[in-house]
Amino acid sequence: MSPITLLLIAIGLALAGWLAGRAKAWSFQSSDPKARPAARPIYHAWYVALWVGLPVLGFIMLWLLIAPQLVVQSVLASPAAQTLPTFGFERDAWLAEARAVALGAAPGVFNDGAEPLVEPFRAAIRQYNLIGLIVTVLIGFGGGAYAFLKLRPDFRARTRVERIVMAILLLASLVAILTTFGIFASLVFETIRFFGMVSPVGFLFGTYWGPDPMTPVDAVDPTRYGAIPLFWGTIFIGAIIAMVVAIPLGLMSAIYLTQYADPKVRAWVKPMLEILAGVPTVVYGYFAALTVAPAIRDAAVALGMSNASTESALAAGIVMGVMIIPFVSSMADDSMAAVPSAMRDGSLAMGATKSETIRRVLFPAALPGIVAGIMLAVSRAIGETMIVVMAASTAANLTLNPLDRMTTVTVQIVKMLTGEGDFDHPATLSAFALGFVLFMVTLALNFIALRVVKRFREAYE
Repeated sequence: MSPITLLLIAIGLALAGWLAGRAKAWSFQSSDPKARPAARPIYHAWYVALWVGLPVLGFIMLWLLIAPQLVVQSVLASPAAQTLPTFGFERDAWLAEARAVALGAAPGVFNDGAEPLVEPFRAAIRQYNLIGLIVTVLIGFGGGAYAFLKLRPDFRARTRVERIVMAILLLASLVAILTTFGIFASLVFETIRFFGMVSPVGFLFGTYWGPDPMTPVDAVDPTRYGAIPLFWGTIFIGAIIAMVVAIPLGLMSAIYLTQYADPKVRAWVKPMLEILAGVPTVVYGYFAALTVAPAIRDAAVALGMSNASTESALAAGIVMGVMIIPFVSSMADDSMAAVPSAMRDGSLAMGATKSETIRRVLFPAALPGIVAGIMLAVSRAIGETMIVVMAASTAANLTLNPLDRMTTVTVQIVKMLTGEGDFDHPATLSAFALGFVLFMVTLALNFIALRVVKRFREAYE
């Protein structure tokens, strides 16, 4: 049974519970017009609906996880499964083909051996769909009956409903925190495994990066896992070149839009500027590879640099800087707009020009918010992948020349995890160590930015 069908059943049962609870609550008032119930009928209705809907939704999510496994186990227990191959990959392929045909997602099987499994799959799917439907309805009626029987004129349904809603909001707020802890735990576990094979000192301070996923684990050379070139490439492209482009353009655009632009011009230019943040990064990558990088190469050749390449850190950094201009511009715009107008008016009243007021009053007052925007932009830039892959190559070089090929941490993470090496190989596990370092750096930058923003808000709220 599809998730949409189960969701519609849950909504239908909750609606039925809502109507039943509301009808019973109205009966309290009609039976004794002088008595005043402890809660309005709408809260009685929502109390019943929540007791119907929440248990049903919980069961549906659990059922969608375990039902496919139950179907497979049922098929494997059938006589038709005796002809399945013992090899894991081929076995899974036959089961997947038979399941797709049984669900109507494929017209037929590719392997003839999967044909006898189609009917067992259909029978098992029908059986567990029926079981899921019956249990869903029973849970809905059970929760609804429990809540319905508790409704009385003195029942404080509003308090119960508000507590349930607060619990739901609390769980929703914990999702981001739990996700962060889950990411952190998974990275730490795999990073510890990697550092058991490669020295942390050699990894963090080594100057040569050249993992070989095909090398046997017992013959791995730890000196090939020096990540300094990756860290330098990340900083050079994302925190230096990109910021040299983004900070001046972002701040100047924010100053123009807040202090000089006509309101009609601002109404058009600001949304168009913020559109840059919504452009897919692969589009920026194509722009960098096909337009910016050849232009930089031609300019370098015209200046007498014969070894100029179409892949360079400069091309990736410039396009990345253009991409993060909205981050700097929007935060600077909001920060300067939040400065009390009395400060600006007082400076102008004292005879200062508008440029002097911006330079000596508005900009220093909005500096915490501007710094926070820059920090967030740096966090966004050092996590970029597509632009670097398409414009700066995957070569790990430790150089100061912006026209050389260079790579970043994120590019190597993708490269290590999409190869054909064993998952337990140090080359694959190195991606988790790189991710852990990048996670800690990004977390630190975000923490600093949030602290600066908090200080800025405390100053003017």
